[in-house]
Amino acid sequence: MTKKSSKEQPGTAVKPLTDPAMADAYRLQSRSYVPFVSRGLRLAAAWSWRSLVVLAAVAVLLWLLGKVTYVLIPLLVALLISALLTPLVNFLVRHKWPRAAAAAMVLLSFILVVVGLLALVGQQLVTGIIDLTSTTMKGVDAIATWLQSNPLGLDSSVIAQAVADGTQQVNTFLSEQKGKIATGVVGAATSVGSFFAGMLISLFATFFFLLEGSTIARWITRLLPVPAREPALGAATRGWVALGQYARIQVIVAAVDALGIGIGALILGVPLVIPLTVLIFLASFIPIVGAVATGIIAVLLALVAKGFVHAIVMLAIVLFVQQVESNVLQPFLMGKAVSVHPLAVVLAVAVGSYQFGIVGALFAVPVVASVSAAIGYLAELSSQQMLADARREGVIAPGEGPELPDDDSSTQVGSSQDRRRTVIISDFKEGKPAD
Repeated sequence: MTKKSSKEQPGTAVKPLTDPAMADAYRLQSRSYVPFVSRGLRLAAAWSWRSLVVLAAVAVLLWLLGKVTYVLIPLLVALLISALLTPLVNFLVRHKWPRAAAAAMVLLSFILVVVGLLALVGQQLVTGIIDLTSTTMKGVDAIATWLQSNPLGLDSSVIAQAVADGTQQVNTFLSEQKGKIATGVVGAATSVGSFFAGMLISLFATFFFLLEGSTIARWITRLLPVPAREPALGAATRGWVALGQYARIQVIVAAVDALGIGIGALILGVPLVIPLTVLIFLASFIPIVGAVATGIIAVLLALVAKGFVHAIVMLAIVLFVQQVESNVLQPFLMGKAVSVHPLAVVLAVAVGSYQFGIVGALFAVPVVASVSAAIGYLAELSSQQMLADARREGVIAPGEGPELPDDDSSTQVGSSQDRRRTVIISDFKEGKPAD
């Protein structure tokens, strides 16, 4: 009987594998299979799911904002007006006015100016529309006389029948729309009521933003966790500074547009110059779209009132003014105050108008400018904190790397504009009014 080998005898130790290839094969079989995923794919997956989460959060935020537009829009208007008027309030406060009296005086003056402009525009429209209607009817009569002279070789009875058929179709359409017109009148009355309610909310909020804006900002930041209060206050203040700069510079740009086109229309003798100028001024707060739309209105008005040649001259004036705005005012004024790329402006206006209509187009750029400034502040704060940690841990020598600010606000960088922002942030922390 053959003796069993040591491998077959129970309790005998198995000899180790001496062949490297056999050892590798044994190790591969003994451990569970782990699929290989490249580092690039892992990074792409990490960025993808985080981006999806951010986009979902933004979508939910936009949906929620769409549900409270009746409050959101007046508050945005109040913020924009407050950013524009705050320097005037601070000027009066520096001249020994009580802040409540200064806020009330500035807001009341602003209301009087707006009401006065609207009254002037209304008066000009009442008188100008009559003249424009008369001019338009004369033009229509001239066209009818020209057609009756049969310049195209058409039978006059055919022309008369076409005019009669067109008139009949218009009357039929109006009679069919009576019910819709009545419903529209009721809806318009409701909209007017909502407009005045929103206006009251906006004026009320504007007064308190002017009176104690820094107090409101510090109260909101106290709702956050303690480590997030200082960064949130600094980011909010940086966004507020950007909003104020945008509002004041946009007023200058809108005034240049309105005066340039308005003076050109006045020289050409175009009617309704004052309403047209005010309309251009207001529409210029909507970047790109507002200037183009009001320029078209100015050209059409010149065409109806003065004829083809005057319309061509008006078009040249509009294009010249818009070129001055795009190539001179925007780069030198807006570009230095608010760093927003023109492509970002176009996309912001498109998204804002699609989501919230004309109001969204109006507030898209200031919101983007404020958010961009706030994010820039947080990025600066994060990079400076990382640099300070690296120096403290000895990763970077004390003399290496960029210079850190001497104070603990971590907001100062080289430019005088950023130093002014640092002063404003410290004023907010102490409860002082910000410019």
